[in-house]
Amino acid sequence: MLYPEINERRGIIDLGGAWQFRLDDREHGEGFADTDFFRGSELIAVPASYNDQKEDIRFRSHCGWAYYRRTFTLPSYLESERRVLRFDAVTHNAKVYLDGQLIAEHTGGFLPFEIDITGIAAGEEHDLIVAADNRINHSTLPMGNEGGTAFFGSDNADVPSVIAAKKHRKPVNLPNFDFFNYAGINRPVRIYTTPKAYINDVSLVPSIDGKKGIIRYEIVTSGDGETSIEILDEDGKKVASGSGDKGELVIENANLWWPYPGKPYLYTAVIRHGDDIYRLETGIRTVEVRGEKFLINGKPFYFKGFGKHEDSAVHGRGFDFVLDMKDISLIHWFGANSFRTSHYPYAEEIYQLCDREGIVIIDETPAVGIGGTSEDIYKVGKFQQHHRDVIKDLIARDKNHPSVVMWSMGNEPDTVSYPDSAYEYWHSLYCCTKPLDPAGRPVTFVCCQNNYERDRITREMDVVCINRYYGWYNLSGDMEAAVYALNLELDFWQDIGKPVIITEYGADTLPGFHLTAPEMFSEEFQKMYYDTLNREFDKRSFVIGEHPWNFADFNTIQGPMRADGNRKGLLTRDRRPKMAAHYFRERWNSIPDFGYKE
Repeated sequence: MLYPEINERRGIIDLGGAWQFRLDDREHGEGFADTDFFRGSELIAVPASYNDQKEDIRFRSHCGWAYYRRTFTLPSYLESERRVLRFDAVTHNAKVYLDGQLIAEHTGGFLPFEIDITGIAAGEEHDLIVAADNRINHSTLPMGNEGGTAFFGSDNADVPSVIAAKKHRKPVNLPNFDFFNYAGINRPVRIYTTPKAYINDVSLVPSIDGKKGIIRYEIVTSGDGETSIEILDEDGKKVASGSGDKGELVIENANLWWPYPGKPYLYTAVIRHGDDIYRLETGIRTVEVRGEKFLINGKPFYFKGFGKHEDSAVHGRGFDFVLDMKDISLIHWFGANSFRTSHYPYAEEIYQLCDREGIVIIDETPAVGIGGTSEDIYKVGKFQQHHRDVIKDLIARDKNHPSVVMWSMGNEPDTVSYPDSAYEYWHSLYCCTKPLDPAGRPVTFVCCQNNYERDRITREMDVVCINRYYGWYNLSGDMEAAVYALNLELDFWQDIGKPVIITEYGADTLPGFHLTAPEMFSEEFQKMYYDTLNREFDKRSFVIGEHPWNFADFNTIQGPMRADGNRKGLLTRDRRPKMAAHYFRERWNSIPDFGYKE
C-alpha cells in the first residue's frame, strides 16, 4: 500500500480537525443512523487518542464503541479523478459509514486501510461516521485478558466479596500488556486522488555488486497505460531507467545507504503509468545474518538504541510529527543508531524520517500479550488468522524503507507453558513471514524472561532477541546475583551460535530521586544497573546489540505496580534526561556502529 503523496497528478484532502464525538456502550457499533444520535455530542480532535482529551474519567476508562462524525465536500474539479478514503489507524476495530451506508470494516489498530469512494458525487456534502471499538481480548492484537486480571494487577480471585463484586462491575478492558490502551482515530484521515488508471503498488529490492547498486523492481498498476521507472540521485540527475512492470536497474558507482553518522543516501524512484506518477525515496543497502554477525552492506553492525513507544501527554498514541522530530534529534544526541517499534507498527512518517536520518528500525507487529491463560492460548485463542493478516499488511506497507532491517513477529509470547504448541505456531508463522518480504530481511520475535531451556522456538529465529530483567523483576536489587544468573543464561546462548540482541533490560526510576548508596528506583541505581549488565554484554562477541527499556517514560493502566506509568525511561515522558541518559550518551558515542567486538 502506497503512502499518499501530492504531486502533479495526485492530490490530498486532509480530514483532520474537530469531529463530533460521543461514547456509547452498544454492542455492535450501530444504532446511530437516526439524526438524534449525535445530538449533544462533544468535539474531539482527530488525529489523536480520545482518552486524555477531556477532563472526564469516562473517556479515560471507556470500554467499547466510540463514534466520530464529520461532513466534507469534494471539490467539483475532482469529478474525473479516482478518489480514495484512507485511515492510517483506527484502534482497534472500525466500522465506516458514508451517507448512512456501511462501506468498510477493519480489524487492527496500527495499520492503514482505505476505501475507493470514486462513485460518490463531487460538489456535494457527504456525511462520514466512524465507529471505533477499543476492546481487547483473546482475539485481538495486542491481547487482553478475558475475565482475569490486568497486567501486573490482581483481582484476588479467591476472595468471596471480590468474586461477587466482579459480577456487578461495568465492562472493563484488562490488558495483558504494560502500556495504556489508547484508542480512537490515532492517525490521519485523508482523501487522496489519482487518475483512473493508476499505480497501485511498488516493490524496490536493492543489492550491491562491487561498486554497482542494483534495484530489482516490480510495479502493480490498474488500468491501461505504459509503465516506466527512473532513478534520480540527490541532485535530481537520472542515473538509471527502465520500462514495464518489472525489471532490474543498475546504478554505476552507487552511493550506499548507511546508518547515521554515516551518510543515509537516498535516491528517488519516479514511477509512471499512463497519466499517473508516484515518487518513492529508496536507499541501496543490504542486510544479512552470517554466523553470529548482523551485516549491513557487508559490515558487522552493532545495535545501539531503545525499545520505544508512541506515547505523549494529551495526544496519547495519536500522531505527533513534532514529537517524532524531537525523538529523532534525541536519538542522535544519545549516539544511538536504532530502535524497535515496540509493540506495534508506528506511523509511516517516523519510518520516512528514519530513512532520511539514518536510524535503523526493527519493525514489530502488535502481537503482544499472547499468553497468561490457564489453557493453551494457541488452541483456545482466536487471533491466529488476524496475526498472519497483520504481518502481511505490515510488510506490504514498510517493505521499501531502507531503515527497516528486520521484522519482529511479536513481543514476549508464552513459549514454555505449552512448548510444543508454541513451537508449532511460531515456526509456522516464521515460514509464512519469510517469503512475504521481497528483500528477504531477517525475521525474529522477542522472547520474554522464561525458562530458555524449555523454549524450543526462540533459538530458531534468524536473530535471537531477548528481554531480560535480572536485578529488577527477579533477584531485585541484588546485582551480584543478577550478574551470576545472567552469565549462566548467556553461556546457553553462546552455545546456540546465533547473534543475540538484548531487546529489553531496565529499571524503573523516579526522576530526581537520588541516593548516595544506590537502591531501586533511584537514578543512581538505574545507572549502576545498566553499567553492571553492559560490562557482561561487552564480554560476549555474539551479543550484537543493546536496547534498554525504555527510551522515555510512558503511560500505563492504573494498578498497584505502576505510579504515573512505567518509569523505566532514560528520559522522562516530557523528554528530560535522567542520569542513565548521560551514561548511555557517553557509552554509545565511544562504541562504533560497525566492527565493534571484532
